[in-house]
Amino acid sequence: MFRLTRGDDIARLVLDRPEARNAVPAAGWAELARLLGTVEGRILVVSGARGAFCAGADLADFSAMRSDAAARLRFREDMRGALDALRDLPIPTIALIEGPCYGAGVALAMACDLRVAGAGARFAITPARIGISYPHEDVHRLVALVGPGQAARLLFTAAEIDRAEALRIGLVELAEIDEAAILANDAASLTELKRAIALAAAGVRSDPDGNRRFDALIGGDGLTRRLEALRRK
Repeated sequence: MFRLTRGDDIARLVLDRPEARNAVPAAGWAELARLLGTVEGRILVVSGARGAFCAGADLADFSAMRSDAAARLRFREDMRGALDALRDLPIPTIALIEGPCYGAGVALAMACDLRVAGAGARFAITPARIGISYPHEDVHRLVALVGPGQAARLLFTAAEIDRAEALRIGLVELAEIDEAAILANDAASLTELKRAIALAAAGVRSDPDGNRRFDALIGGDGLTRRLEALRRK
């Protein structure tokens, strides 16, 4: 259900199961993790096919899991592995959200560095509606983005919100993005800045490895080339 393509330094991962509004079946999470391990490019853009981002996990799989503890464990671990693989990619990642983005689809978007919502984007986190919970790691990401009060509102009510409200509370950052503005910058700098953001989000205030990378970039060829280019303008 996933299509991964690359062109002009941008890798594009498309969720392509439109008959189910791109809901991810239980077996799909392991496939997603495998594909993410093959990503090449300077940016990854994640989107959904035909007017939907992702309706979440496929609810049709849950009935079979009720009496199969091993399947429940595998589902949770495979989903975690895929979402963390997306989070841990060393390149900038962008969720380009059109249409419905529900449940595990929100978790997928939150695993990206940036979330861009189109005019028709709609968001809901609905585990309480069907009598289940939400993985703790994804609750943590939600709270980090919108704060505990808004996280409680979204999780307790399972209510749908539109793009304007998602922008207001910080669930998404942008209504549009200029991919070229990211590509214009140095790839090594972007990798180090992404790493620094992750450490800062985890509460790390000082990082000796980061200091060494900072020094190395100043002494590197990339700085020399870019300064020369600026002088020629």
